[in-house]
Amino acid sequence: MQPDPSSPRPEPGGAPAQHDGGFEASDAEARALASGVRLRILRLALDEPLTNRELADALGLNPATVLHHVRTLVDTGFLEALEPRRGRRGAREIPYRATGRSWYARTPVTTKGMLDAFVAEIAEVPADRTDVTMTRLGLRLPPEQLEEFRTRLAELVDEFHDRARDPTAEPWSLFLALHPDRSALPGSAREDRASPEGAGT
Repeated sequence: MQPDPSSPRPEPGGAPAQHDGGFEASDAEARALASGVRLRILRLALDEPLTNRELADALGLNPATVLHHVRTLVDTGFLEALEPRRGRRGAREIPYRATGRSWYARTPVTTKGMLDAFVAEIAEVPADRTDVTMTRLGLRLPPEQLEEFRTRLAELVDEFHDRARDPTAEPWSLFLALHPDRSALPGSAREDRASPEGAGT
């Protein structure tokens, strides 16, 4: 399962044929999606086009810095420039919108971009929201059951991703990671630590 947490909307008429089953991201595409800032830009431009200034304001960053990220996303096809419009004081501004390609891109999952985007977004959730859900689960499953778990998670996420987006509904975000737990001691080490014979060796 390799969904991008920015979860762009399906493109008009559904995902184009070249997205069926996803696609292997090129080096440039993978680098573009390895940035937490760029993933947040895709999320912000998910439902409505935003100009570089509007993106910078939402992210609390310098417009020149954001423009670099925007151009990278446009160059790799994850963001598209729409028809210019008049902004403040009649200035010509270009709105940008997520294209939906990032959802289908298969990229290395060991980059910190997704985690950085999640941490930044969850930090903006008001502390008094009681409907935020977080869960940590430790698993020890045989390979076939682990694959079943992975497949069912992917199917559920894809099902809800493909549903029509309701522009009047409150936006929500899901961050999901399934990874080897390197904090757990191997069985033999755990037994040595627990047994009197193993103590002190």
